[in-house]
Amino acid sequence: MQEKRITVQDVKQNEKLAVLIDAANRMLEVIGYTEHGPRHVGFVSHTARSILEQLHYPERMCELAAIAGWVHDVGNAVNRVNHGITGGALLFPILQEMGMPMDEVVTIVGAVGNHEEQNGKVVSAVSAALIIADKSDAHRTRVRRASYNPDDIHDRVNFAIAQNAVEVDPVRRIIRFALSMDESSSVMDFMEIYLTRMQMCEEAANFLGCRFELVVNGVNINRTRQDAPRGAQEERR
Repeated sequence: MQEKRITVQDVKQNEKLAVLIDAANRMLEVIGYTEHGPRHVGFVSHTARSILEQLHYPERMCELAAIAGWVHDVGNAVNRVNHGITGGALLFPILQEMGMPMDEVVTIVGAVGNHEEQNGKVVSAVSAALIIADKSDAHRTRVRRASYNPDDIHDRVNFAIAQNAVEVDPVRRIIRFALSMDESSSVMDFMEIYLTRMQMCEEAANFLGCRFELVVNGVNINRTRQDAPRGAQEERR
């Protein structure tokens, strides 16, 4: 098949991928997970592209980040465990079939196969953008209202988050994940779920030559020593 530049719109219109994304979301609903359908993958796709665009990466790399964001969770159609690795394997023949060049195929499947904090590593700029975009989708719109359970920490934390944003400062080289939580949950609850995810975001931002900041209700949660006020640094000497 002749190679061509596949766009995120081509991917969205692919019937096989649409079936996989729908199946993955339904599978996760059955086992009690938050929304992983078009809302989630749309957020991740848009955010991954935006991160690289604001850091002035080439247009094609930004498009590949958007594609990776749209397809990153298809492995959940098989099993939640190792869904990144499974997703990469599922995507390989489909993307080839669509006519995507091999170097772009391996960029996508490598990013998808490494986006889980349990077994993933940052392997490219597309991978880094995907990780940050995926891990920053914490918001009450992810909660499945019909089955909301306040005793479930994932439901409780996501429902407490009324606002979130991924902000990029290309001059200061900062990627900031800022969110606002109400009192129906707590920062402790958030960190119980998201600590390893936020640590992976730090690694991803470092790969992009940036610092990652986590800000909850206006407070910087992961301030590093070099970010501390001068007086605090002097006191440690």
